[in-house]
Amino acid sequence: MTAAPVEEKKAKPSAPELFMQGAKKGFYIGVELIVPAMVMAYSLLAFLKYLGIMPVIGQILGPVMSIFGLPGEVSLALLAAFFAKAAGAATAASLYAAGTITAAQATILFPACITMGTLIGHFARVILVCRVRAVYYPVMFLIPIIDAVVVMWMTKAVLFFLGIN
Repeated sequence: MTAAPVEEKKAKPSAPELFMQGAKKGFYIGVELIVPAMVMAYSLLAFLKYLGIMPVIGQILGPVMSIFGLPGEVSLALLAAFFAKAAGAATAASLYAAGTITAAQATILFPACITMGTLIGHFARVILVCRVRAVYYPVMFLIPIIDAVVVMWMTKAVLFFLGIN
């Protein structure tokens, strides 16, 4: 009779080893997926501003944004927030500093940037890492956009009831 091979048991990784593995994975996700999305958002906005396309976008999306009492140019802040919350907030702040929007309009815009913000980054961190089926991607993108629309209406209503226009 031949002897059965002895199975070697692998030792469980320690807590510090697990932490380092997770930190390494998180770092690579950030470098490979999140940072490029942020750079793309800032580059896109700079490109649109440089070419003078921002006023054209403002005119095209003006009717839609007027539902919320906002000028069309704020759609660029929402576009920037799609890539990174910080980019959306910075765009909104620059629109306010330039006098394009009022403080009340910035107040309506800010929660939308936060609510819908960083869809691309979250997509990379959560959806791709968890290997969610692609059939759910459209719904996962649509829900935060709907949330942003709802929060803009709610903020506008609160400002209205407070007598702030």
